[in-house]
Amino acid sequence: MVNIAIAGGSGQLAREIIDALLSTNAHTITILSRHPPPSPPVYTSPNITELTVDYTSLPSLTSALSSHKTHTVLSFIQPLSDPHGTSQITLINACLGAGVCRFAPSEYASAKTAHLPFWTSKAFVRDYLQNINTLIPVLEYTLFQPGLLMDYLAAPYQTSKHIAPLGTPFDLEHRRAVVVAGHRDAVMVFTSARDVAQAVVRMVEYHEGPWPVVAGMRGGRVTVAEMVGICEAVRGEMEVTEVKAGDLKKGELRLGWGLERRHRAVEDEMGEEMKKGVMVGMLLGCVEGDWDVGGEVNALFPGLEFEGVEGFLRRVWEGKP
Repeated sequence: MVNIAIAGGSGQLAREIIDALLSTNAHTITILSRHPPPSPPVYTSPNITELTVDYTSLPSLTSALSSHKTHTVLSFIQPLSDPHGTSQITLINACLGAGVCRFAPSEYASAKTAHLPFWTSKAFVRDYLQNINTLIPVLEYTLFQPGLLMDYLAAPYQTSKHIAPLGTPFDLEHRRAVVVAGHRDAVMVFTSARDVAQAVVRMVEYHEGPWPVVAGMRGGRVTVAEMVGICEAVRGEMEVTEVKAGDLKKGELRLGWGLERRHRAVEDEMGEEMKKGVMVGMLLGCVEGDWDVGGEVNALFPGLEFEGVEGFLRRVWEGKP
């Protein structure tokens, strides 16, 4: 049994992972939140405790972690609400003060984040974790990197309990895609939320050695050209628009369509500009290998099965108009 604290436990992926941890009936979970728990509570399991904490208060966080003898902290603090990583860095310091053994920061996406400025805090937190462990390891940590959530390829359909549909450059609903000219050999990794959750559970329960610093996981690893081919095999001919990398670097996106849905963390007034920025960032990141995450988790657990892209798309889209 592992005593686990979840920071930012109301997030969509956090809830998928909490459910997966609860299904084992083997762990106790403390959910840390800025806000009081709702009434009635979301969770009724005796294995869950919900605490209201102040992420600006090191003593508050340290007390919350130490009082529950926390072994592992999984952070899902939304980068948009913590642009400089301040809350997560305070949480890391609380882990050190409370004797926490393991920490996983709020990652769960690409290997690099330079083209997605609203994820700037991820770089700050990575640097901080690396720096505090430079001379002597003081806190075991890992960066969970599944690439792009495969569930987003199902938009407008919801394929997991908590992950709301979002768009990608591959719009299977309208049979269209946008790619960067001259870069159809660029590689992307997709992993379903269900598989991310099962992988995190296995990592939490892994005690045969230290965590790898990077815990990449691969459901499907495909080139852009292969991805277009899979989409067409499942949905029929796709309208493929090419854009130039040079235009994207200038923040220009000459496209007759765009992402139709925004993440719930994005405020209304930021919506359209943010959706454009996400598309530009995803495309540039694809060109530069940001979405080609490693397969460390796959290698560590060779018996762990991950759903591939084509199988997922056929399961979701076959028979759909």
